[in-house]
Amino acid sequence: MAETSVQSAGSAGSDAAPVVIEVRDLMKVFGTQTVLDGVSLTVRRGETLVVMGGSGCGKSTLLRHLTGALLPTAGSVFVFGQRIDELDEDGLNAMRKRVGVLYQSGALFNSMTIADNVALPLREHTTLDEAIIDIQVTIKLELVGLREHAQKLPAQISGGMKKRVGMTRAVVLNPKIILFDEPTTGLDPIIKRAIHQLIKETHARFGFTAVIVSHEIPEIFDVAQNVAMLYRGKILQHGTPDEINNSDHPAVRQFISGSLDGPIQLV
Repeated sequence: MAETSVQSAGSAGSDAAPVVIEVRDLMKVFGTQTVLDGVSLTVRRGETLVVMGGSGCGKSTLLRHLTGALLPTAGSVFVFGQRIDELDEDGLNAMRKRVGVLYQSGALFNSMTIADNVALPLREHTTLDEAIIDIQVTIKLELVGLREHAQKLPAQISGGMKKRVGMTRAVVLNPKIILFDEPTTGLDPIIKRAIHQLIKETHARFGFTAVIVSHEIPEIFDVAQNVAMLYRGKILQHGTPDEINNSDHPAVRQFISGSLDGPIQLV
């Protein structure tokens, strides 16, 4: 299946930009628990989509389907026009080379230096000479202000710096899509703003398509072109940040305001 050009609901991008991610009626069931219940989304090339929702609503499960780490119970997921559950291992590996992931924890290898963590995708997925890899890693670390920390171990740098290292590793192969799983969890407000700014600047520089899972409301709206609200495994609303901010849906309004009164109950 080729990349399609259907219109994404609430899309802020050009109508001509092709769809690079399409989720159709996705369901995921673990035992007796339905985590995703008929999710449908499209994301256009170059778009930044934020998927917001409370803890346990299925946001990270959705991201794992986009990498093929999980396969649907029902429905389908297309990335670059390819249906993920129909790809063999070689097909999945080829697709994953075009998709970067910034994990919630940063997922750095503690026994490896910052430079080696960033170099890992280049060593695993390319045949570049080591000297060329060193140059590319240096350039990427310079872009995020971490060149002087290249030989440190993850334990020797701050949480915010680890996020920047994770971002650098995610973009080192120049992927067409980057998935962000709660990129600012556990950071103070100033570092959160710095990470959001880094995402915007990196997106502007490399032009990738971004899907960001977050519950940092409303700060993450500064990064988003479109927002989807996930609740109880379903998309309640999908639109621009302004449309979501002005939503009249009671659950969306409650989540944005942080009110204790409304259909969303504490569990």
